[in-house]
Amino acid sequence: MPAPNALAYLMLLVWPLVCWQLWKRLDPGRALIWSVLGGYLAMPPLTAINFPIIPDLDKISIPNLMALYCAIYVAGDRISFLPEGKLGKLLIVLYTLSPFATVLTNADPIQFQLNQLQGMRIYDSVAAVTNQVIVLIPFFLARHYLRGAEGARKVLEALVLAGLIYSVPMLIEVRFSPQMNVWVYGFFQHDFFQTIRQGGYRPVVFLPHGLWVAFFALMCLVAAMVRLRAVTAEARPKAFLVLCYLAFMLFLCKSAGPMVYALGLAPLVLLTPWRWQIVVAAILAAIVLTYPMLRGAHLVPLQQIVDFATGFSADRAYSLQFRIDNEELLLARALERPLFGWGGYGRSFLHDPVTGQMTTIADGAWVIVLGIYGWLGYIGEFGLTALPLLALGREAVAKYAAEFNRYTAGLALILAANMVDLLPNATTIPFTWLMAGALLGEAERMHHARLANRRSQLRAGLHGGAPKRTVI
Repeated sequence: MPAPNALAYLMLLVWPLVCWQLWKRLDPGRALIWSVLGGYLAMPPLTAINFPIIPDLDKISIPNLMALYCAIYVAGDRISFLPEGKLGKLLIVLYTLSPFATVLTNADPIQFQLNQLQGMRIYDSVAAVTNQVIVLIPFFLARHYLRGAEGARKVLEALVLAGLIYSVPMLIEVRFSPQMNVWVYGFFQHDFFQTIRQGGYRPVVFLPHGLWVAFFALMCLVAAMVRLRAVTAEARPKAFLVLCYLAFMLFLCKSAGPMVYALGLAPLVLLTPWRWQIVVAAILAAIVLTYPMLRGAHLVPLQQIVDFATGFSADRAYSLQFRIDNEELLLARALERPLFGWGGYGRSFLHDPVTGQMTTIADGAWVIVLGIYGWLGYIGEFGLTALPLLALGREAVAKYAAEFNRYTAGLALILAANMVDLLPNATTIPFTWLMAGALLGEAERMHHARLANRRSQLRAGLHGGAPKRTVI
């Protein structure tokens, strides 16, 4: 692969100035959204400025660090890095510190006849823990700035606008093949063969793979669905046209998974009450969180899923079966060191005993995280992602609960779909953590509102008044 050109590195250096201007000109919530989302969409992939000890400065770490800097020194705010509940605090500790335990338990090299895989070093633990903290910065900031209906509305509006803007390079790539990253940054970021689909091309733009673009298109489409229900009757025709256009863009991405998600989410978003949407999102999060246990207990109907996929496309069914076969091997490998995992350098994969060449591949985030960091790392990462959905689900079924709003419910479904997509793909992105933080902040706020509502209703009952329900 050719090296990134000078413009790619210039973009890494310029983006902090972009973030600074965003925080000077916009309110903190919108500045945070566009710092993270804009960097993810526009900055070059697989390009980094390397320094010793600290993690690479790339399209993930630079926007995150600049957002934190601007929140403290431009907005002048004090940011809390711990959730309110004990479970949230425990999950933060697990996510950030489990890599240290992984390093300590994987100092041994893995020997092959011709070479070896090195053991983990203390240096690796410092870099890994630092990276985990940087990754969570959008989570911390969104919990502070984007809680509530207004915060969720800003996130969804930004997705719709970003989807419309990004559709331009997407359309160019569908017509002329994925060349935007080559034209702008001087290199192609993946296997070009994987962009060829159904006699045409699927767009990649500046993201790691076409699957990432497809899931981004799904998020934008669901946000447009929420917007369609929210606008006035006079604005609904225009909102419907935007929805149809974004649905067309998702179709052009030629990825079956996101299209299936869209078909499942559309009736939920467009027809059902907000509370039902929250409950469905919580159920999906619980399923994903327990998925490795379900796979280990052979409770996932894998063969039926492959047979169903065969009815649509033999090629997609073969690809799915290939993934499943590799996941079974990697799951067995992960269970050899279940608590802390195997660590990095490819140690969690299977290798040829002579040459040491890797003989398995991993696509799903669940099996990647489980193999590298073990159950503690898995619970830390997936538990922290699922926590806001489970907390909102608790509020949805609790007595004296406040009413939900359409924006929170729609954002919860997008995050739930993102979690489901972590089973076949590794689509955890900075915006995933931003959504999770915003929803956790809202869950904490609603928890306080429910307790206040309960106290007021109990007082009203003692004085003979009729109980009232708080509407948010």
